[in-house]
Amino acid sequence: MIFTPKWKKEAKLLNKGALKFLNYKRDLLKPDRVAEIESRRKDLAQAVKAGDRERAEEASKQLHATCEKALPHVAPTNALAENIEVLFVAIVIALGLRAYAIQPFRIPTGSMEPTLNGIRAAVLDPKDWPSAPVRWTQRLTKGRSYVDVRVDEPKVIMKDGVREKAFMHFFTRTYITFEDGTGVSIPAPMNVSLEKLRLAKHLVGLRRDERGVIHMDRSEVAAGTVLAQGYVESGDLVLVDKVSYHFRRPTRGEVFVFETRDMPGIHGGTGEQAGGSHYIKRLAGVPGDTLSIETPYLLVDGKVAQEPGLRRVMEAKGEYDIGYLPALGGRFPLTLRKDGVPPGRREYAALGDNTDNSLDSRYWGPVPEFNLVGPALFALWPIDTGHWGLIR
Repeated sequence: MIFTPKWKKEAKLLNKGALKFLNYKRDLLKPDRVAEIESRRKDLAQAVKAGDRERAEEASKQLHATCEKALPHVAPTNALAENIEVLFVAIVIALGLRAYAIQPFRIPTGSMEPTLNGIRAAVLDPKDWPSAPVRWTQRLTKGRSYVDVRVDEPKVIMKDGVREKAFMHFFTRTYITFEDGTGVSIPAPMNVSLEKLRLAKHLVGLRRDERGVIHMDRSEVAAGTVLAQGYVESGDLVLVDKVSYHFRRPTRGEVFVFETRDMPGIHGGTGEQAGGSHYIKRLAGVPGDTLSIETPYLLVDGKVAQEPGLRRVMEAKGEYDIGYLPALGGRFPLTLRKDGVPPGRREYAALGDNTDNSLDSRYWGPVPEFNLVGPALFALWPIDTGHWGLIR
């Protein structure tokens, strides 16, 4: 083969390629096209065997043209179609990763501060806002957006006309609907809009029902009324490892995410969130543990917990200035079921690092094993909170 002329090598490669084309496309080719390609291959092979270069070059042209015209009804793919196909494949891969491997999760509340930030907000007059370039930079690095929502003419907010809805999957907005069919939105969850941005002062008869759903009466607002004004900082966006718990048991002290579905202590089995919202907490107890609190310490089977994440909270130093607090009328001491229970019913305990502002196992009890999603792996964004990187 070392001394085989180049034209012979090329002719043999073409013949081999034509054979592959036949094998891959035989179910799409008409019988006469198959016969024609096989005939052209035979002609090329005979020319090569005879050592006739001119005849082989002509047979190569004929074979190449025959293969190109064999499927005239298949239009060549243009650049736009190729890009759409690549994008579609990327989306499918991303959805597959989210479903089975890595799931993004945004921290909604301050229960894990200072380890992870929830959504923050504060009232701030526009005259005190920084310049536009600074605001844009803060949007990218801090996840901070500035809010100035007002009405220019008299409006009437519909009864129960304030609702919370998801926006682009990772964000939650408060939507306000007026009786004339118009509306405005605030880039923050309802509880943040009501309390920290002071939307509540414009609403009449604000109340929660027995399921925790917020209601309000018909509310009139005058022209020029400022409904919300200030800034909102996005909660940390973290990546959750959905694979690890299939190969190992959850570890006391790690930060983890779990579903709240079928946990009556949280939702009572009813209400808008009962179908499957998620919480993020620190895993404070594993099956078989008995937990109790002697402020600032968390006791596991009567001894002070030794895991680094739990000890950071108990040391009550720096930003961790509280330690663990008991819950008035809570569930502690709490013993977590281990053996002799149906599969998936082993129990774990979840505590927020900010125990003064956390609804957790002290109030609603243990987390069933089948509700576990996985350990929180990486804080992805914002990048200017000091939390970017591996979560510990």
